[in-house]
Amino acid sequence: MNDLLWTTQRYDELTLDRLYAILAARAAVFVVEQACAYQDLDGLDRDSLHVAAWAPARTIMAYARITPPGTRFGEPSIGRVLTTAAVRREGLGRVLMQRCLAEAACRYPGQSIRISAQQYLEHFYRQLGFRTVRGPYSEDGIPHLEMLCDRDSEQRQR
Repeated sequence: MNDLLWTTQRYDELTLDRLYAILAARAAVFVVEQACAYQDLDGLDRDSLHVAAWAPARTIMAYARITPPGTRFGEPSIGRVLTTAAVRREGLGRVLMQRCLAEAACRYPGQSIRISAQQYLEHFYRQLGFRTVRGPYSEDGIPHLEMLCDRDSEQRQR
C-alpha cells in the first residue's frame, strides 16, 4: 500500500485512461459484484472531485468522488466509495475516506458532509465520525442510511 499514487482531480483534469479505469472499477464493484443494475452515470461526475489510489501499473485500487454542496445533497457529499477486490480488508477504504474528509474540509471549510451509505457499512462510517440521520431506505434495491459527519465530529477523528 505504500507505493500507491494518490490523486485528487476535477473531471476536466482526468485523462481518458483514468476516467475509463474509474468507470470500469465502479461497474465492477457496484454493478457486477453487488449484482445491482443502476444508473451509475448520473450527471454528477463533471462537478465532482475524483479521489483515487493507483498502483504502479496504473491500476486503480480505491476510488471515491466528492460532490459539491447543492448537487447530491445540500451539503458536500462523498460517494461511489470503493476498494477493488485485490486490496479489500487491508484498511485502504479507511485511508480513502480520511483523505476525502480532509479534502472536503479544505474545499468546503466548516461544512458538514452528508452521505448515502450502504447499511451494512454503518459501523465503518460511524468510526469516521458519521452519525445516522435517516433510514434505512432502499436505494437501487440495497438498504441505505443517510449519514452526516459534522465538522466537530470529523475533527475529533484526527
